Amino acid sequence: MTIPDSGCVMENGASCLPCTPEEEKKIVTDLRNESERNLKEGNLYFVISSSWFRKWERYVGIDGDENLIGNQSSDSRHINGASSVVAERPGPIDNSDIVENGSDSDGKGNDIQLRRMLIEGQDYVLVPQGVWEKLHGWYKGGPELPRKMILQGVYHKKFDVEVYPLCLKLVDSRDESQSTIWLSRKASLTELFQKVCALKGIEQDKVRIWDYFNKRKYAQLSVSNKTLEESNLQMDQDILLELVDGHLSSKIGMDSTGNDLALVSLEPSRSPLTIAGGPTLSNGHSGYRSNLYPGSSLGSGLTDMDDGFDACNSARKGEKGGLAGLQNLGNTCFMNSALQCLVHTPPLVEYFLKDCRAEINTDNPLGMHGELALAFGDLLRKLWSSGRTAIAPRVFKGKLARFAPQFSGYNQHDSQELLAFLLDGLHEDLNRVKQKPYIEMKDSDGRPDEEVAAECWKNHKARNDSVIVDVCQGQYKSTLVCPVCSKISITFDPFMYLSLPLPSTITRTMTVTVFYGDGSRLPMPFTVSVLKNGFCKDLLLALGTACGLKSDESLMLAEVYENKIYRYLEMPLEPLASIKDDEHIVAFRFQKKEIGKTRLVIFHRWQEKAELFGTPLVTYLVADQSSGADIEAAVSKVLSPFKKTSSAKAHVGKENGILLDGLDEECSCSDAQSVENAELEGTSCTDLSIPLRLTDDRVMNFNAFKKDTLFESGKIIGKLLRVVLDWTDKEQELYDSSYLKDIPEVYKAGLAAKKTRQEAISLSSCLDAFLIEEPLGPDDMWYCPRCKEHRQAIKKLDLWMLPEIIVFHLKRFTYGRYLKNKIDTFVNFPIHDLDLSKYVMSKDGQSYLYELYAISNHYGGLGGGHYTAYAKLIDENRWYHFDDSHVSAVNESDIKTSAAYLLFYKRVRSESKVEAGEASHSHSIS
Repeated sequence: MTIPDSGCVMENGASCLPCTPEEEKKIVTDLRNESERNLKEGNLYFVISSSWFRKWERYVGIDGDENLIGNQSSDSRHINGASSVVAERPGPIDNSDIVENGSDSDGKGNDIQLRRMLIEGQDYVLVPQGVWEKLHGWYKGGPELPRKMILQGVYHKKFDVEVYPLCLKLVDSRDESQSTIWLSRKASLTELFQKVCALKGIEQDKVRIWDYFNKRKYAQLSVSNKTLEESNLQMDQDILLELVDGHLSSKIGMDSTGNDLALVSLEPSRSPLTIAGGPTLSNGHSGYRSNLYPGSSLGSGLTDMDDGFDACNSARKGEKGGLAGLQNLGNTCFMNSALQCLVHTPPLVEYFLKDCRAEINTDNPLGMHGELALAFGDLLRKLWSSGRTAIAPRVFKGKLARFAPQFSGYNQHDSQELLAFLLDGLHEDLNRVKQKPYIEMKDSDGRPDEEVAAECWKNHKARNDSVIVDVCQGQYKSTLVCPVCSKISITFDPFMYLSLPLPSTITRTMTVTVFYGDGSRLPMPFTVSVLKNGFCKDLLLALGTACGLKSDESLMLAEVYENKIYRYLEMPLEPLASIKDDEHIVAFRFQKKEIGKTRLVIFHRWQEKAELFGTPLVTYLVADQSSGADIEAAVSKVLSPFKKTSSAKAHVGKENGILLDGLDEECSCSDAQSVENAELEGTSCTDLSIPLRLTDDRVMNFNAFKKDTLFESGKIIGKLLRVVLDWTDKEQELYDSSYLKDIPEVYKAGLAAKKTRQEAISLSSCLDAFLIEEPLGPDDMWYCPRCKEHRQAIKKLDLWMLPEIIVFHLKRFTYGRYLKNKIDTFVNFPIHDLDLSKYVMSKDGQSYLYELYAISNHYGGLGGGHYTAYAKLIDENRWYHFDDSHVSAVNESDIKTSAAYLLFYKRVRSESKVEAGEASHSHSIS
């Protein structure tokens, strides 16, 4: 690929003939695309501050929808402040806001470190080396922050840029001084030795280096190709340097007598431990070790001491198990929270404390060769055998990074996403089915639900049979109804958790101005009430009702900013929280049959001041081939309601800047029917007197076109044409442009209704919202076998069979194109006697009474926050709070909070209640 030259270069390296914004945009786009086609390990990327990069994007005309690299921040245009229509050329690249303690702008990035906890797309963007070289050649500045691309994962490989290399603290045993070393987690131990020896000026054969995690000698590292990640070295941990000269100059790693501490694995104490919900464990350890499995990479010499467990901290006699915390290895609270919930799940505790080697499936191509199950089981046994000593789950995290690279590194993640991966991964590693048979699924064809459900479950069990299926999987009924031919399709599918929406009780008023794409009426503002945590589909529904939208019509939402359309809100599930109160939102009303044709966007410009004004108008060119005359006619048609002629005079009423009325019903040219019947092929009912020009996406270049110029829909990029009307004082006398300029904000104090107060919601209302009948989204159409077409079917879910353990995921996080939002609504959930019988369709004689035993909590907002867990020791009938390493007792009355994210329930068997002599009454959640 040939990249255009950026101009001549002066002595200081700056270009004397800088590229135009359009050229810069094209060069960067081409280089980015070339880089995407040539992804490979070792490629260099460069970190650039988002604040500078957004300025460059505005300069070259990249809006939110076109964002080339990273994710557009929802508040970027507010954060960066209002800019002129023609954005200024940014100054030198400035990364000082994302590096530690600032930096000089000309520094190299070798020893400059990024601030911790930065978020890609919000704080920084990553650009390929070629893009950086061009940007730096044009703008200079810095500092340079190069980062390498690494290959993550074992079975599901993916490329990832290592933004934060591994930071290791080197402790010199001679004087106990500390040095900081930065290396890729994919670097080998050989590279670590080379770097340490070069730093200290010591020959390699005269040193030994220890894994010195938590200031303890865990293992001696040896020169090899083994990576730092495989060696379970963690961010910011210590490593210990010793000289091999027969004596040491410090007492690091010695006992009280001055002797080296022996690094041997000792058998833990054998005091019996009562496991909550499980059997008595006579051996404080597991009864088997991961290195008993030849051929497994777990048998790599790692011992229990790797996670901070040894005989010295095993459970004391009579001390309850299950009270050990998990050390935070760097933003791993999400993992610790989910793990504590799982390791306090009674059936899993009972299963993994036994010898389950016979069920390890090392040949399943969908599994992890049994390694994930072995690592999880090993960690569970340590947590139930170590008393209150916190465990560092380094080996488990290493396995997680290998098999699920999305959880590698040290960024914060979602505990529900980790839970979903763990349940699925454990199932595949423990699947008793060695050869999965091929099974052809049959349609229900009007057969009884009981027959179809039993058949589907039998087919599922023929391919999936594990302790996870036994304990955690249920079945729901899914019904799809075609809206055209009424074809009904019924399937029964398994589930491992239920993701429940949180129905909001807070409403907000939103004012949206509706423009008519056919020019039939003047724009009209409508104020509607919608749920604050709703979506664009809810706003469209409310608007459609308010403006009397017909069945063959559609609305398209857009945000107007600086007299341009900043973004189209075309995603039905875009959260309304992404729309701020001070924004200007408009809706364009069209015939559904026009959607998909060439979109024509009409901008307005003062010819004398050469600046844009007003709200752009949008219409469609319905013909596959349109001439310049057709475009003028379409523009004239859309403008006709604004004409001030006596025959087209409209009633105009305004109060506080809001338009209150539409057209006079007796007007002629602007009458809805006459304009609707205007023909695009000829002249419209009013001649277009305003000069019309073609323009680009930045509305910077203007080109005249002739009436006989042809525009073919198939050759128009993105089926989008942009034109500009050049307004003069003369046109102001003919048209009322105030309708284009006086667009109300989404919310204005004093004009809209008062916001309602948030109230708590119940778990039952969340279940009801999950099971409600609703149409599929336009991006999730169903292929109707009778119509032979994709249809927006009506979908209904029902619970058919419930598992022993049921997990409710409260969907507190909503994700849109521009915004991620968290819902902090308090959900009132039962702790005891959760009765789900009214939600279950099958009557299989099972108890549908459940009791809460664990909660995963999330505090704070997105991009940060903190996870903790509540878990109950069932034999002890007491709740505990697990906050990483810290574990403390908590009253049952205190575990209900608005931070609850994952709820873990276990079935209460009716016979146990009878045996206990308890009363038979229970509380339904309804």
